[in-house]
Amino acid sequence: MNFNKKVAFYTLGCKVNQYESESIKNQLIEVGYEIVGFDKKADIYIINSCTVTSVADKKTRSLMRRVKKNNPESILILTGCYAQTNTKELQEFPEIDYIIGNIDKREIFNFIEELGNKKMNKIQNNDIFQEEKYMEYEFATLREMSRAYIKIQDGCNSFCSYCKIPFARGKSRSRKLESIINEVEKVSKEGFKEIILIGINVGAYGEDFLEPISFEEMVKSVSKVEGIERIRFGSIYPDRVTDEFIELFKDKKIMPHIHISLQSGDNTILEKMKRKYGAELIEERILKLRAQVPEIEFSGDVIVGFPGETEEMHENTKKIIQKINFQDLHVFQYSDRENTLAEKMSNKVDVKIKKERAIELEELKQSMVQEIRKKYLGKKIKFLVEELKAGKALGYSENYLRVKVENKKLIIGEIYEVLITKIEKEVLISE
Repeated sequence: MNFNKKVAFYTLGCKVNQYESESIKNQLIEVGYEIVGFDKKADIYIINSCTVTSVADKKTRSLMRRVKKNNPESILILTGCYAQTNTKELQEFPEIDYIIGNIDKREIFNFIEELGNKKMNKIQNNDIFQEEKYMEYEFATLREMSRAYIKIQDGCNSFCSYCKIPFARGKSRSRKLESIINEVEKVSKEGFKEIILIGINVGAYGEDFLEPISFEEMVKSVSKVEGIERIRFGSIYPDRVTDEFIELFKDKKIMPHIHISLQSGDNTILEKMKRKYGAELIEERILKLRAQVPEIEFSGDVIVGFPGETEEMHENTKKIIQKINFQDLHVFQYSDRENTLAEKMSNKVDVKIKKERAIELEELKQSMVQEIRKKYLGKKIKFLVEELKAGKALGYSENYLRVKVENKKLIIGEIYEVLITKIEKEVLISE
């Protein structure tokens, strides 16, 4: 294959997927391939798919059709979680030239190189549960604005009743601490002050090692890297908020914000979801964290309309959300995912009721969003500049609130303390 070939990417879903796409892009760029926008004419299109919801599956199918409409002669490679779990269904789609599962995803670079030499099998998809150890991605660092993402873990052992992701990602596998530190040192030398530790279930970090190390031990080691001033991490389960976890926030490098994988605030629904905690634990742990780290803010995920969810159960979830008081909340309407326990459950909630409950939580979210931001009027906060736009500096505060400063002289990648004078929608403004 000639090195002047053009390759276009579209990545759906989580930061782990984006991190992996970035690795493949970097490998291709290293040997002379040109990466172009997905709407541009390319020789090879790579869709890195998500399958966490039925909406994500639908988006992937729409993108597949778009590719062949733009360039019928192009090669379409579908990879990612949808490719891993739905291979049989997807091979019937004429738009797809090759299906590459998550295990083989890191070999896409080599696969493309071989395309010019021989006929390749349409399907490259091995059993994800055969993957015993974390496999490294080359040139893997994902950089976004002034932050760098560091992948620390893959897979999940939870098997929640509504979730396909263990079938897409396999067993929980942790990256060696030495490898994590090497990458953190690398991005620090490149000038990044903020990192985000990501994975499919970051709280499970280290549990699979022969000599287990805890998530907290790993974070403390990362914190020692010179030049890194801000550390964040991906979604955390409420039962992972232990006293040891709370202690982490005494280190000023650990940013006072966490994203909670809540899903419900009702004991019956949590049990049916196969979550390993109840509403009482959620309240006790999260409120203890808030009491000990007063400046902390929370974002989270919640599912409405899980099979069997009554109005009373929905109200229980609302009460927990109000007690925690989220600065942001992602509300999902339950949808059946094939081969999950929840798919086979009876008492499915009517589509209209699911929509009404989602609207209710969105309205509650908006009231919380405004209430939380009002607390910062007239106060000084620190924020990291991520971009300069129309004479204004944009970035995020330590507790992950969007900040806009009327000052074009600020420098991208630097941290400043500013006085908040007003609020525009969900953005804190400093004049």
